[in-house]
Amino acid sequence: MIELKNIDKDFITGDKEINHVLKNLSLTINDGDFITLIGSNGSGKSTLLNTIAGFLKPTRGEVIFDDIDVTKLKDYQRAGLIGRVFQDPNFGTIGDISIEENLAIALRRGEKRTLRWALKKENLKRYQEHLSSLNLGLEGRMKEKMSSLSGGQRQAVTLLMATLKKPKLLLLDEHTAALDPKTSIKILQLTDTLIKENSLTALMITHNLKDALKYGNRLIMLQEGRIIADFSKEEKEHLSVEDLYKKFDEDLNIESAKQ
Repeated sequence: MIELKNIDKDFITGDKEINHVLKNLSLTINDGDFITLIGSNGSGKSTLLNTIAGFLKPTRGEVIFDDIDVTKLKDYQRAGLIGRVFQDPNFGTIGDISIEENLAIALRRGEKRTLRWALKKENLKRYQEHLSSLNLGLEGRMKEKMSSLSGGQRQAVTLLMATLKKPKLLLLDEHTAALDPKTSIKILQLTDTLIKENSLTALMITHNLKDALKYGNRLIMLQEGRIIADFSKEEKEHLSVEDLYKKFDEDLNIESAKQ
């Protein structure tokens, strides 16, 4: 179980004013949850993921992993707990080394072992089997540089890297936004398969409301730094895209009335 307790995140603007991005946000992520996260621009979605990952330290509040307070731990200190895939396919991989070397780095995430260990024959066979499951023909290209791959191929390998060593939490930060529609569909299907086959816990930001309804067992709506809705799988099945738009409008009207 992962818990966010009363999280605030403030930033100081160029005019030295305080921008309250996350506001007393509390969230429990249960083992096995696949949560889709939606919200308008500036609602705090990426700030939330960066706070969970340790890239940002909350101004107030706690981040708890399995009853252990990790609030003060840096991102590299949480590396063994978290897998992450970014919007840009070039993030999360190293372009000028081979595919197998990138996978070797992923296998030793959170450890201090050398690449030599991760490039042993038995591990290379493992990488080949995983790449074969992607159905992209990459199992025969393991010695090629990562930079030789297309955006979709690279994102597929990045996703594989993030799940190769089962993380406590998989963070997906709009990881299909930079891809063409056809490739985006394929990467989302691959994402869903990897999460289900490995019984992963995942949190996925998406701007596509249809995808938010289609994937996962929970849907969370974020607005102005607060969670305004947390729908279960059963509730999602009775929602439409129009319902989600209506919910956003209603909440904005409520916030405006409070000001």
